[in-house]
Amino acid sequence: MNPVQEKIVELKKKSNAVILAHTYQPPEIQDIADYVGDSYGLSVQASRASADTIVFCGVRFMAETASILNPSRRVILPEADAGCPMADMIEADDLIKLKEQYPDYLVMCYVNSTAEIKALSDVCCTSSNALKIARKLPVDKGIIFVPDRNLGSYVQEQTGREMVLWDGFCPTHMRIEPSMIIQAKKDFPASMVLIHPEASPECRILADKVFSTGEMCEFVSKSEHQEFIIATEEGIMHTVGQANPQKLFHLLSSELRCPNMKKITLQSVCNALDGSGGEVIHVQEDIAAKALSSLEKMLQMSK
Repeated sequence: MNPVQEKIVELKKKSNAVILAHTYQPPEIQDIADYVGDSYGLSVQASRASADTIVFCGVRFMAETASILNPSRRVILPEADAGCPMADMIEADDLIKLKEQYPDYLVMCYVNSTAEIKALSDVCCTSSNALKIARKLPVDKGIIFVPDRNLGSYVQEQTGREMVLWDGFCPTHMRIEPSMIIQAKKDFPASMVLIHPEASPECRILADKVFSTGEMCEFVSKSEHQEFIIATEEGIMHTVGQANPQKLFHLLSSELRCPNMKKITLQSVCNALDGSGGEVIHVQEDIAAKALSSLEKMLQMSK
């Protein structure tokens, strides 16, 4: 370990902290984390964390979710400006108007959203449990899905539910183009193409499998297939490579890099632990209480 990593280990023990990291984080952040996973896995880990402090290596909505699920713990986001463009594509007033327009519809909210949006929703979901939750909602009710139109369209395709989709999207996954997949298949004909549901429908249809990041990691570990084209954010390449050194992985494009996920560094984690940096996450009490209801429903309906 280098000096900064050693300092992190020392400070983590001293302050009784746990480090949670998303699979899109840089390799060196994943390597010092106590748990690495997708949004659903991180939500579960955050809700169960017994450490005094949770250092959340991800983006703001993830740290907010951790704070809402486990309010007795101190949650620190190492880089205060690590945000999510998709989460910023819908505001509370937008959702209120949509609910007024469709009063009999239930609101299903992708976890990649602000606490305010979660508070206005009936249930949250992640890309790994969206289909399960949509299938469990009352069949006589339509669904307002926010904020990602691509995940929403995937849910609609797979379940046949009546849905209204907000026009939000992930800028990183929207960089995926059909031509990239077609070329990658030519370049690596023995590979299986795995794509994230945040990609557009015209790209998803060209892939062999549509998976959340957590599902991708699980699938490649269990699959007898030896070669894969990965169509999601580049951080997952470290995760799957570490777990499956005998298998071959090709990132679809070097453009699949989320700048916000790459803001956190070893030094900023160290600063968060020693109190010289980072931001302690506080969610307004009334908003947190309402958002907790939609998050708890997600965890219950995912079982």
